[in-house]
Amino acid sequence: MRRLLLAGLCSLAVLFAAKAQDTAQNKQVHINTEMTHYPGDPSAHAFMIGEYGSASVQYTGDGGIRMYYYYRTSIKILDEEGFKFGTVEIPIYGAETIFALSGSTNYKDNNGKWVREKLTGDKIFRVQENKYQSTIKFAMPSLKPGCEIEYTYTITSPYFDSFHSWRFETDLPKVHSEFQSRIPVFLTYNISIRGALNPTKSVSSVLPKYFPLGDKRYDCRFTGVSMDNIPAFVREDYMTAPKNFTSALYFDLAEFINPNTDGVHKVADQWSDIDKRLKNDDYFADQLKPRSYLKDRIAAAIAGKTTDLDKARAVYVYLQKNMKWNEAPATGSADIRKALDKHVGSAGDINLALVAALKAAGVNADAVLISTRDHGVLNKVYPVITDFNYVIAKADIGDKTYLLDATDPQLGFGMLPLRCLNDQGRVFSLDKPSYWIDINPSQNENTTYTLNLTLQDNGKLKGTFTNYFKGYAAYSMRKVIKKFNTVDEYVENLDQVLTHVKIIKSNISNLDSLNLPLSETYEVEIDGLENSNDNRFAFSPYLFNKITTNPFKLADRIYPVDWGMPSETKYILQVQLPEKYTVENPPEDIAVSLPDEGGNFVTRYIPGEKSFTFSHVMSLKKSVYKSEEYASLKELYNKIILAEKTEMVFRKKI
Repeated sequence: MRRLLLAGLCSLAVLFAAKAQDTAQNKQVHINTEMTHYPGDPSAHAFMIGEYGSASVQYTGDGGIRMYYYYRTSIKILDEEGFKFGTVEIPIYGAETIFALSGSTNYKDNNGKWVREKLTGDKIFRVQENKYQSTIKFAMPSLKPGCEIEYTYTITSPYFDSFHSWRFETDLPKVHSEFQSRIPVFLTYNISIRGALNPTKSVSSVLPKYFPLGDKRYDCRFTGVSMDNIPAFVREDYMTAPKNFTSALYFDLAEFINPNTDGVHKVADQWSDIDKRLKNDDYFADQLKPRSYLKDRIAAAIAGKTTDLDKARAVYVYLQKNMKWNEAPATGSADIRKALDKHVGSAGDINLALVAALKAAGVNADAVLISTRDHGVLNKVYPVITDFNYVIAKADIGDKTYLLDATDPQLGFGMLPLRCLNDQGRVFSLDKPSYWIDINPSQNENTTYTLNLTLQDNGKLKGTFTNYFKGYAAYSMRKVIKKFNTVDEYVENLDQVLTHVKIIKSNISNLDSLNLPLSETYEVEIDGLENSNDNRFAFSPYLFNKITTNPFKLADRIYPVDWGMPSETKYILQVQLPEKYTVENPPEDIAVSLPDEGGNFVTRYIPGEKSFTFSHVMSLKKSVYKSEEYASLKELYNKIILAEKTEMVFRKKI
């Protein structure tokens, strides 16, 4: 569709188009404010005084038209931590160009007078990120606490179906942000404001006969939206892409009318349009066909396999072992055969090869286009093909559906990496209409630490640790271990990390059996315990993954907490005590539950005649917690942290 738009627009017999004077360009954003802090956020290291942008369609002078994006801003730097906002990166895509880039830093000299230092060309760099994208980077000069920086630029773009969004809410608080657009009526966009914040002002109108094109004049649609006193968006752990929650203005092209012919071109406003497009796309559909060379490649892998499930597992492992992911997300492939020959490729190369190879093995398989967690949620109101940035495989075997991603060599069959666990995906088949499918984790994240120890008269503890990892916990642990050259190196590192613990023997089971739980068994001796005198010995049972900091720090959170999958962590401590020893401060039992059966935190101490058992269980039963559950989740973590600070003291009776 992008090529269609370019061809249609550039072939117009355009003689003249008046360049609209955007009022945004006349805004004064530099105010030399004496403010030493931002009243709306005393913790802010910088804030945006004013931000203005506009978009308009203009004649290029060569018989075509392009979209022009104008941007201008002024930022007050309050302290040295705010200097990071003086380094700017502007992404440029494909055939886009940038011009009229200028800027300056305004600061007080030693005499208390405001001085303006301009941004010079030697501070501006263009970095080619890949074939399709480059980045303009520059650092503002002479940054000082209390200075103001301002810069402006214009981007021209031929991509009318990839209209730049306007983000009101970013990681800087803003006094004022405003965007205007003037678009001829032969381009129709679905315009939406998303996010929790409401505009201060929103105007939409038609400008009659505003855009001259040849011997005609066309109406323009004007849109103006502004917001005042915008707080900074604060990122916390366990969230998907910030753009899912930040307030922004979006433009999605719905229809293009060719002014020469009055022909109407719908821009995939139905899924059937996208289905048709993809089924005729060499980059996508052509790669999904089960070619004979694929049958030859997988023949040895599936030899002797009699069930579809066994064949699917074998094909999956073959792709995992024979192709390395180059870290590039993609929705298609230029040529999966070439990628297979090179043994390296994008997510599109690997997972479309997986779909085609499964088909070649006789397994019912399709491709699923998704948006990864860092890319954002998909638009369900109307189709936007650019919302997708990744592809996975779907295999239907018997009465079960398996979602597969062969990019990670440590990922078990039927599991998806965390980046893919993001709401829904769209299943595309070569012979059926596309449809939505939920992207849910096939397993949970379960960890159990079992410590069987015996206290010696000299204060040492001897015994075994048995750590059991299941589902996503096993996947994560395998990745940790595989970072080391050998298992012995991993154990040696663990021996150094565990304070006061000496590992005597070790055994790790199922390290390479990706579909089975992973277990670690260690014979240990614990010494060097802090003691106030010869009759007391202190011990903390939380030797693994102790929680010391609450990941939830906001007073309120307007976006959900998204773990990706439910989880459960158990600590089970069993200690045999010698004669005349007792636990001086046995821990209190705790039972805290989240609302709506969302999980719990439970500890229990069970004394015996010469022993005791202590259990500590944290269970999070949901993948996603709503914003209204945030306070309860935050308090749950506070109680866990407090409980894990407690040490047990063994005292010898006199």
